[in-house]
Amino acid sequence: MEHQLKVVPPAEPLPRVSRSHSLVSNDSAQRSFHIIDDEAVKEQKQKELNNKVEQLLLSQIKQGDANAQFQLGQFYFEEEAYDEAAVYFQRSVDQCRDYQAMFQLGIMYYDGLGVKENHKLGFESMMKVASSSSKRAKHLVPFAQYNVGRAYFEGYGVKQSDAEAEKWWLLAADDGNPHASIKAQTVLGMYYSRDWSLDLKKAFFWHSEATGNGSLESQGALGVMYETGQGCSKNTDSAFECLKEASERGNVYAMGNLVAHYYGKKLYTKAAELAARVSQLDDFVELSKTTDCLPVFIAKGIALGSFFYARCLHMGHGVKKEKDLAQKYYSRAFEFDGSTTQRLQGRVTHGEI
Repeated sequence: MEHQLKVVPPAEPLPRVSRSHSLVSNDSAQRSFHIIDDEAVKEQKQKELNNKVEQLLLSQIKQGDANAQFQLGQFYFEEEAYDEAAVYFQRSVDQCRDYQAMFQLGIMYYDGLGVKENHKLGFESMMKVASSSSKRAKHLVPFAQYNVGRAYFEGYGVKQSDAEAEKWWLLAADDGNPHASIKAQTVLGMYYSRDWSLDLKKAFFWHSEATGNGSLESQGALGVMYETGQGCSKNTDSAFECLKEASERGNVYAMGNLVAHYYGKKLYTKAAELAARVSQLDDFVELSKTTDCLPVFIAKGIALGSFFYARCLHMGHGVKKEKDLAQKYYSRAFEFDGSTTQRLQGRVTHGEI
């Protein structure tokens, strides 16, 4: 199974927090920005707005508003003023046992943001949230549980344990609950695709649940499982639907596999057109940020697109035959993912492509 867990997806961030204590309406501020064309003026207006928010929260803290400690910490965190954020998150934990602040401190200790990197403290902070029965922590628990599982899987701040990682991810996934951690559902699909924990029926179940809950990463993986009949009955119609929709949403791995699907159906013009687009992609970091998909699978998608574009150029399928240009894209495919390219070349040798 190709879509297996080798690199763990990023940590779950804190669920989006609204600045409910702000006297300044962000909506009205944004509306006023639309009629300002000068970038310098926009920047100044934003600074003024931020200053008002900061001063308001500082004033509320002086008046004894305990919740404002976290709000100010979050304000600084979003502004990437991590030193200040750490101070107010810690105060919020000490004075109010604020679980949101505790969650954020866990992230900051893991990544060394505003504090000295300390995986043990990060794990301990996240575990307090993950194991809490407090109503104030309920909305955070699945996301903290995912992060605890991630820590166990990587051995960050705690002894590495696949069994513990699996346990916490199962808790976080909550049997496919759409309000639980969708990342945990996706990562379980990958986890059960590994040679060491192989159970393709479970992998199919979790990728199906995650896809139903909106996971773009899982949707691409699910399309491949339908295409190959792994963990499910082979279903080319379902495979096409998953791969096409995931491609339209920006999943590069799905795009590469959709190219392979078109090529296998001898829809060479469609294969060549999509492959030409995919083969030009190269910014892993930006693509990963915008799609929340792992770079390793983005690389596989580009390799697939490049290889099949090379094959189209080599054979004159859907495009003018250009063998020299084909060689360039064969090389590009190998550059992005050598093992995928070798596997495809083997299929060519055996007359399967």
